[in-house]
Amino acid sequence: MRLLLIEDDPMIGAAVQRGLRQEGYAVDWVRDGAAGLLALATPAAGGEAPYDLLLLDLGLPGKDGLTVLGELRAAGNPLPVLVLTARDAVSERIRGLDAGADDYLVKPFDLDELAARVRALLRRRAGRPEPIVRQAGIVVDPASHAVSVDGEPVRLSAREFALLQALLEQPGKPLSRAQLEERLYGWGEEVESNAVEVHIHALRRKLGADRIRNLRGVGWFVPREA
Repeated sequence: MRLLLIEDDPMIGAAVQRGLRQEGYAVDWVRDGAAGLLALATPAAGGEAPYDLLLLDLGLPGKDGLTVLGELRAAGNPLPVLVLTARDAVSERIRGLDAGADDYLVKPFDLDELAARVRALLRRRAGRPEPIVRQAGIVVDPASHAVSVDGEPVRLSAREFALLQALLEQPGKPLSRAQLEERLYGWGEEVESNAVEVHIHALRRKLGADRIRNLRGVGWFVPREA
């Protein structure tokens, strides 16, 4: 999953980016509203939307957060938006929610709560009310990062877990190497040329080769259950 963080405070921005990367998300961070809108308008590989969720501070230089949110919604962009702000007045929360925000978290906040709210918004976006993901004998708990196959626990690295989540978003739909790289790595993170193939190989060894398949020249996918 790829997230965009728009936050001008360097300490908060660095902490949020670091914490969410440890949760397995690719997190791009910009410090003003104009840069954020530019990032949101830049398509990902395959012409897809570049991000799965926006983390938005309200007190931004230049274009403030409410302006960014207003332009995003005016353009018809349904991207989930989690507002992060020090403005704790009820009236401010109402303004943000009425402007199109999906959730609101007041600073200072706990990173575990932030991660839980991110998971909830992504789950809602996928139309999946249950927190546990089940597909092709694979069971994934995004909160604990626990994975099992046919009832047996499997230990995955953070990258392997993130890759598996990306493949489970839309079972049966192949994802190319470029698409998977965009879900695994944020700006500034070094990507080795065969990194995706290495992680795919590890996942197939741990989960079973039949559970992650390759469509030659297109990409990899988890087969959809009948």
